[in-house]
Amino acid sequence: MAANLAMWADRYEVIILEGCDGVGKTTYATALATTYGYRRVHADRTPEGADLFQRHQAILALAGRLVLDRSFISELVYGPLLHGRCRLTSSQTAALLGMVAVRRGVLVHLTARPEHIHARLLARDGTAPTLDELRLLTARYFTVFADLARYTEVLIVDNEQAA
Repeated sequence: MAANLAMWADRYEVIILEGCDGVGKTTYATALATTYGYRRVHADRTPEGADLFQRHQAILALAGRLVLDRSFISELVYGPLLHGRCRLTSSQTAALLGMVAVRRGVLVHLTARPEHIHARLLARDGTAPTLDELRLLTARYFTVFADLARYTEVLIVDNEQAA
């Protein structure tokens, strides 16, 4: 993983790490914070009724180098699949992507095979979504990132070796 980070990590002011649960976001975020001096921000699911857009605007407005261990992009994936809707509009998503671009940011899609993610989650948590659910989530992440790549820089990192 260290060699992989060295290829791109120091070029950005804001790095947003996204991907399925268990793919290694926290591992990468911790390495970026430790090695390159990024401030690590972990974004859990914003509770219903809270202003998701405002929350992520505030995070992206924080001073200094930031690495986001999950972000608004999760809402674009998990919201429709698990909750039947996305709590961000297209214009809000575009505004957040604009903030990332202004901050010399990059979106990093951490990915791995569903079988690999499944094994990592079982080892870490003792439970995991089914392989079919993980296949659906990984496919949705690829679709979302392909769309977002039209608006801002996206790096795809295959994280199979980081287990």
